[in-house]
Amino acid sequence: MGDSERTWAVVGILGGIILVCAIVIALMIRYNPSVRAIWNQNEYNLQKVDDSTTYETKKKVEDTCRSMIISYMSDKITYEQYKNSDSKEQLNWAESARIRANKTAISYNEYILKNQFVWVGNIPDDIKTELEIIE
Repeated sequence: MGDSERTWAVVGILGGIILVCAIVIALMIRYNPSVRAIWNQNEYNLQKVDDSTTYETKKKVEDTCRSMIISYMSDKITYEQYKNSDSKEQLNWAESARIRANKTAISYNEYILKNQFVWVGNIPDDIKTELEIIE
């Protein structure tokens, strides 16, 4: 066997070893719970950093919050306007507005909790940390 043939044999063996190692690592990542947990935690941390530092994410969350606040305030004003009316129809409007406002408040409060990492304690002045439930 010549030098060239031995070199190719060594390269083939090393290539096979590298391929087997890559397959073993891939299988460990895929099926080993401990390795998978570490991998997933790292992916989660990277996504969290991306989300908290990406302008588009902040803008989307802020725009959604502002939209929900406007909807809530509109329904709250309608409720306040008609809640003491003598008209049964207007009382129905008030109750419907109160229900819509409360649904919005519940959704908003949950949305704020899920997305609070976006601001990391530096929430914009026009974004409320919570919308109150109207009793």
